[in-house]
Amino acid sequence: MAEITFDDFMKVDIRKGTVTRAEPFPEARKPAIKLWVDFGGELGEKKSSAQITAHYAPENLVGKEVMAVVNFPPRQIGPVMSEVLVLGVPDPNGEVVLLTPDKSVPNGARMY
Repeated sequence: MAEITFDDFMKVDIRKGTVTRAEPFPEARKPAIKLWVDFGGELGEKKSSAQITAHYAPENLVGKEVMAVVNFPPRQIGPVMSEVLVLGVPDPNGEVVLLTPDKSVPNGARMY
C-alpha cells in the first residue's frame, strides 16, 4: 500500500453521526440497509447504503453512533443516492462490523 502524507490524511473528512432511521434495502444487489445518519450542525442528515445485514437489523440501528466519510461525492446505489460512506471492519467471516466511538461524542465530531 502506498504511503500518504499527513496532508493527504487531512483531506479525508471522517465524522461521528447517529443513525436516525434505517430500512431494509431489497433493491440492492447485495443485502444492504438504507441508513439516515444525523451529523448535526452544517452537515445535517445524510443517507447511505450499508452492507451490514449479517450483524445488524434496521430496527436495532436507530440511535447507534457510527463513523463515516462525509466528503466523498454522492454515489447512486440503485434507487438510493448515498451521500456518506459509513465505516466498518470485517469480522473473521468478512462481514462488516461498524466502527463506533467507545464514548458518546457530539454529532459531527471530526476524527483526527
